[in-house]
Amino acid sequence: MKKKSRIILWTIVVLLLVGFLAAFNFYGTFYHNNVAALEKQPLIEIPRNYNYDRMMQAVLQSGAIDNEKTFRRAARVMKLKDGFRPGLYSFRPGMGNKALVRTLQKGWQTPVRLVIPGYFRNLDRFAEFLGEKLEASAEQFRDAFANRLRIEGFGFTPETFIGMFIPNTYEVWWTVTPDEFFERMYQEYLRFWTPERDAKAEAMGLTQQEVSTLASIVIEESKYEPELPRIAGVYVNRLNKGMPLQADPTVLFAIGDPSIKRVLNRHLETDSPYNTYKYTGLPPGPITMPPVSAIDAVLNYEHHDYLYFCAKDSFDGQHVFAKTLSAHNENARRYQRALSAEMRAKAAQENPRTN
Repeated sequence: MKKKSRIILWTIVVLLLVGFLAAFNFYGTFYHNNVAALEKQPLIEIPRNYNYDRMMQAVLQSGAIDNEKTFRRAARVMKLKDGFRPGLYSFRPGMGNKALVRTLQKGWQTPVRLVIPGYFRNLDRFAEFLGEKLEASAEQFRDAFANRLRIEGFGFTPETFIGMFIPNTYEVWWTVTPDEFFERMYQEYLRFWTPERDAKAEAMGLTQQEVSTLASIVIEESKYEPELPRIAGVYVNRLNKGMPLQADPTVLFAIGDPSIKRVLNRHLETDSPYNTYKYTGLPPGPITMPPVSAIDAVLNYEHHDYLYFCAKDSFDGQHVFAKTLSAHNENARRYQRALSAEMRAKAAQENPRTN
């Protein structure tokens, strides 16, 4: 009887031990933290064209997983091979393998914090920027930008389309397609143009797209934000008087060389609708992607009688303004004298005389 009791007791002990080990193994496989203790968790890119092996390689080589063996076991048991979602992933400390596998199965991505700074002079450069930040390539974005029917569907032309993208910080999925991205940016554009902004544009006699075009000229003239509304006021005055805008940045855009420091008479002969010395009114579209500060500077332009402005001879990025052409010419001569003097001084420093 005693022998039988001992057998039963040992059987119970063994079963409890086996159960404990099974539970411990189960917990270790599915619930125990399996995210590596790193100062910063890596971002893991899983493109659409990845098969299971390439996906596993991307996850494991990222260094985010602490125990590869248990992760592979959980992935096998939970049939991750049967379905995972492309995306950009970052695992949180404390996540067990069950949570890690479900994240990949459900496509619980980490959004991209996309900061669009503006100042893109053309859609080609913007496509390069987007191709560096998102899964879709620059070439895919270029093809989408070339789709005239798609652009017109949003109410824009190829020349004005760059104005649909309002510089700001957005959260988007890394896997967003060009078409999905356009639709998102169009909704942001509609939100940006509040009734208040619309009313100001209407009072100026300008459309939303014309405001963006004028804002692009204003921001190319000066990066000194406090004087942007004053510069905008100069151009509004010229438009109202039917005067040509005579904006040097539009000439540089027409030439295709923004690096030119001094616009010469031969540059002014460039035959392009963007040359505001040859053609009155606004050019066909923005010459850069204007930031919000420039758009609002146009909508809240300073009311004054200035028709001209010229860079200050202090070379601090600010301008002097004039109401008459004679006053403007004097300001321009003062600036040219200072510029010539600075260029001579710089040349002397670079090529000192030797005895």
